[in-house]
Amino acid sequence: MELLFLVISFIIFLFFLHGLDLYRRRRLPPGPLGLPIMGNLLDIGSKPHVSLSKLSMKYGPLMTIRLGSITCVVASTPDAAREILQHNDEACSGRVVSDAVTGMKNHESAVLWISANDEWRTARKALNTYLTHQNKLDTLQDLRQNVIEGMLEYLRESAQKNMVVDIGKLAFAVALNMMSNTLLSQDVTSYESEDIGGFKTAVKTIMEVDGKFNIADIFPVLKLLDPQHIRRRAKAAHDWFAKLTERFISERLKHRKSNRGRFGDILDSLLDFSEDNEANFSLIHVRTLLVGLFLAATETSSNTTEWAMTELLLNHDIFSKVREEVSTTIGKDGKIQEAKIINLPYLHAVIKETMRLHLSVPLLVPHKTETKVKLGKYVVPKDTKIIINAWSMARDPRYWDNPLTFKPERFLGNEIDYKGKHFEFIPFGSGRRMCPGAPLAHRVVGLMVASFVYHFEWKLPYPREEIDLNDIFGLALLRATPLLATPVPFK
Repeated sequence: MELLFLVISFIIFLFFLHGLDLYRRRRLPPGPLGLPIMGNLLDIGSKPHVSLSKLSMKYGPLMTIRLGSITCVVASTPDAAREILQHNDEACSGRVVSDAVTGMKNHESAVLWISANDEWRTARKALNTYLTHQNKLDTLQDLRQNVIEGMLEYLRESAQKNMVVDIGKLAFAVALNMMSNTLLSQDVTSYESEDIGGFKTAVKTIMEVDGKFNIADIFPVLKLLDPQHIRRRAKAAHDWFAKLTERFISERLKHRKSNRGRFGDILDSLLDFSEDNEANFSLIHVRTLLVGLFLAATETSSNTTEWAMTELLLNHDIFSKVREEVSTTIGKDGKIQEAKIINLPYLHAVIKETMRLHLSVPLLVPHKTETKVKLGKYVVPKDTKIIINAWSMARDPRYWDNPLTFKPERFLGNEIDYKGKHFEFIPFGSGRRMCPGAPLAHRVVGLMVASFVYHFEWKLPYPREEIDLNDIFGLALLRATPLLATPVPFK
């Protein structure tokens, strides 16, 4: 009798939760009802960008889903994204901090995760002045050029040995050294290193755990337990980065005190800025900014480069067009320089098409409403998680002709760019929360792809038709298997 009473009570409780959920949804966008307690967890699966895109076809461009106790509004079309990121940018500018992120030391001072307050504005000012400004990028281009020369020397040696190269791993090392030279005026890895100085493991871990389903985010009562050990793994990787960047900063401060010559790199600029804006930009901000830049720039740039080379090896006619354009531009000296290739239309059409078809971040870093906000005819409460499915927009046949076909020509003769104004194509986001590293990533990827294509042919260890195009979802969308090829110098 007591067992029957408990069962009936539990069923009544589930119906109560279901009714409460319906009441909360009355002014929210439509969406699948889901199960009591679980919500729509079973509707999402291992590739949420794909499943959310399919659900949006039934429930509309703005829809509501519930992940455990968390209510989310999902935008899946350019108009829906524009409503959030442009028309209601300030109201939707908050951040959802996952349990994995709290494993990062001083995450509350990281520009990616803090609210859009005075502290955040000061950090963005530093980035806009010293990293993304065209004059600063131009000043430091020789450092990145030296990294490319080192990469080419490694590839020529690999060609002589008829050695198979892991293109993604090599691109990661190049992007890492380009970023370290831009930030610190030094290389931090060699191309022969198995683990690339520990960077690859640390970045891969963070990308994996930050994008992984975590039951502690769905049911916050479980956060103390960390049942999947996700926070623990994230903390270990972030601690590795923190110790490394603390060492770089400490060495630079000692160098500055000795009155020896300045390096003139980003770290020098950030330390100067910190001295002038100590209240809102301390050494903690400098460190978290360095960690964030290493993470964002290395993985997304190398990932885009690997996917670009995948498509070029699959489409030899496109490969030939890129090589012809680069050859015509650089002239007889055969030296690829950043200043020469930055405006090559076909090369950058290939890179844009790669970012469209193989978005590094398919679901933009989640936003959160800072106040109650009206989105179209719907009313979204404060502290609601907002998911922007950029992957869905970039493959929507209503906006793209033959969207699953790799076709760089679609970016020629128009103004569609990655700068956040064309909402069908927002690989770096849009609005005040747009990724600030886009201009540098544009240069880094362009340099790598141009160098790979101009200097070498590439021999695959398997038939072209067997190139694996599968991907793995995480914070970044990575290739399921590495792209392997042997470089063959052009004669």
